[in-house]
Amino acid sequence: MTTPRPDPASDEPWRRPDSGDGSTPDNPTDQHPAGTIGRPLGAPGPASTPAPTNTSGPASTSPPSGTAGYGGPPPTTAPPPGWRPPVHLRPAPPRRLPAQDMATLDAQEQRAQRVTWGVGAVAAAVLLILVCLLCTRALF
Repeated sequence: MTTPRPDPASDEPWRRPDSGDGSTPDNPTDQHPAGTIGRPLGAPGPASTPAPTNTSGPASTSPPSGTAGYGGPPPTTAPPPGWRPPVHLRPAPPRRLPAQDMATLDAQEQRAQRVTWGVGAVAAAVLLILVCLLCTRALF
């Protein structure tokens, strides 16, 4: 069995619960008096928050009365001027690279280029033969 649903134009399921005093504010700014935005409905405001009474236990983690929420990070102190972390190990200076033989490098690049072109030509020839075989098989 299913429960009857309200018609699509009705927004009754999305309305806020009645506050109990019988009044419904028409102005949206009247819905949130100062200091109540972000607090659940019915939660006490900052003025009505009681101060903690038990001080015999461990340090309280609740914010002091009169302040609500995160107070920001604790203040930091800057290091003294000129302070640097201690250096325990100094790296060795970079070594000099050997001189390059440009003529030998050019010859090796030309040989590598010839090999690349040769492999490409063999691959192209194999693909051409395969295409020709497939076309002749499809025609005959």
